[in-house]
Amino acid sequence: EVQLVESGGGLVQAGESLRLSCATSGFTFDDYAKGWFRQAPGKGREEVALMSKVPGSTYYLDSVKGRFTVSRDTSKRAVYLQMNNLKPEDTAVYFCAIDPIGSLSVPWRFWGQGTQVTVSS
Repeated sequence: EVQLVESGGGLVQAGESLRLSCATSGFTFDDYAKGWFRQAPGKGREEVALMSKVPGSTYYLDSVKGRFTVSRDTSKRAVYLQMNNLKPEDTAVYFCAIDPIGSLSVPWRFWGQGTQVTVSS
C-alpha cells in the first residue's frame, strides 16, 4: 500500500521559512515522479514543485521560483520542499504526490493527506 505522509507545515510570518517533508512507503522510490502541490481556500489545486523519476529535471510554479526548492533523499525515501521568503499568498494546504509518469496534464496517482501552511503578513 502506497503511503505518503506530509509534515512540517505551520504558521509563520511573511519572510520566514519552512521545510515540508514527505515520508513515503509502499512503492519503488525511483519508479515514480514526485512533487508538491497546493490548494488555497476557494482556489483550484496547483503544481508547486515537481521532480522527474530520474534526478535532474524539475518544474517550479513561476511564483515560487527562486524561493522554493524541491529535493529527495532516496536512502530515507523522503521528499522535501524548502520554502524561503514565504508570502501570504503561499498560504494553502500543501500535498505530496507521486505518479508513474509525472505529467502536468494528467492527475497524479497517489496523494498524501496534506499539511497546512499559513503565512501572516
